[in-house]
Amino acid sequence: MLSIENVPEVLIPQDIPSLLPEQDALDHVPASIPTTDGEPLREIGGPGIVVLHSYARAGWRHSVEQQWLRAEALRRLHSVTKRLPTGFGLAIFDGWRPLDLQQELFDALGKELENGMAVAPATSDPAAPPPHLTGGAVDLTLTWQGEPVALGTEFDEFTSATPLKAFENAPGRVRDLRRLLYHSLRDCGYAALAEEWWHFEYGTRLWSVLTSEPVRYGPTKP
Repeated sequence: MLSIENVPEVLIPQDIPSLLPEQDALDHVPASIPTTDGEPLREIGGPGIVVLHSYARAGWRHSVEQQWLRAEALRRLHSVTKRLPTGFGLAIFDGWRPLDLQQELFDALGKELENGMAVAPATSDPAAPPPHLTGGAVDLTLTWQGEPVALGTEFDEFTSATPLKAFENAPGRVRDLRRLLYHSLRDCGYAALAEEWWHFEYGTRLWSVLTSEPVRYGPTKP
């Protein structure tokens, strides 16, 4: 990915607010039936969006060659690209994720993480699906002139710098570009995962708690 030093400074005065940890949020999810579970998946693409196929290129056994999101979630990503400053866009690490890949990631990473970070278990419970299985979760970063930018860490690099607010007390490009990513996604209806700067959700159980809207999406597949 492009070194952050090669990206122009973008001053974003709005801070990233306090974020509810994922497990605390999910403890408050009411039992409910998704309201628009028939909404189809759409292949990710469009102006200002670069698809990286990160897991396929890294050789994960159960990775998929295409990247999908629910239709409304993708429409909102297109709205994000239109709001970003000139020269900036989005790069997609991962969207919809099959249960087998979720299990593969959990087996490889789930027991190694600390500081509250965790890979979601690969449960088939329709009332508690992993967010990527719903098609409403997306892992992404900013691009500058079409090149993806590492915002303080690489994708799936789990360190003390991984949480979204890790640079809030360190003025500089990483802080301001994370703020740009956060506010751009939030303004278009997405909710952020506190533990990972690259992870945002729309229509999921976490999104439901953070927005006080009913859950939209359950498990799905292309």
